[in-house]
Amino acid sequence: MRKMIALAIAALAPVAAFAQVSEWKIDPNHSHASFSIRHLGISNVRGEFQKLSGTVKLDEKDVAKSSVEATIDATSIDTRQPQRDADLRSANFFDVEKYPTITFKSTKVEKTGDGKLAVTGDLTMHGTTKPVVLQVEGPTAAIKDAQGNARRGISATTKINRREFGLNFSAMVEAGPVVGDEAQIELAAELVKEPGDVTAQGKAEDKAAGAAPKAESKAEPKAAKAKPAGK
Repeated sequence: MRKMIALAIAALAPVAAFAQVSEWKIDPNHSHASFSIRHLGISNVRGEFQKLSGTVKLDEKDVAKSSVEATIDATSIDTRQPQRDADLRSANFFDVEKYPTITFKSTKVEKTGDGKLAVTGDLTMHGTTKPVVLQVEGPTAAIKDAQGNARRGISATTKINRREFGLNFSAMVEAGPVVGDEAQIELAAELVKEPGDVTAQGKAEDKAAGAAPKAESKAEPKAAKAKPAGK
């Protein structure tokens, strides 16, 4: 009996450990990554990447144990000016034939205030990886959409120097550089979790459910052998 109880506790332990962890996917249809950069030192030009995907693993009990991985399709850059977009995709800037994606993988998550996080991670762009810190607001409280999916929202900002990632092309005019070095990055993502998604909690529950029958099957033969011994 004691052995059965010990096995049951061991089987249920993962459920307690992972009960607060959930996995959320970035909904590309309701998310965007945008940027702004100085033009001629007098105005800001804005653009965005239209294709964004990724996963957020959220630990509700200890947010510091959460993590983020995101991928941006560099070929989807759009500044509403076809000639400029073609130049940005070329070897002058992003060189998308050689470096088609931009990725971010978190290495540290810290709570900085009510509903605010600082997410440190490795940003890989144009073949170069550098640490950056995202100032994040959210995630919002979960709601359900018309299909029964759980949804949350997050937004984030950061600044990078394009030259640190090897985006060095620049032309000079009388007013100064045509393109500035510092880019302001803004991210807005809608996170979704479908009812059928398997989370860490679900995996732990499956593991626990699978372990229980094994404990019972081992106990039954012992009970059967004990009866003849009593005679």
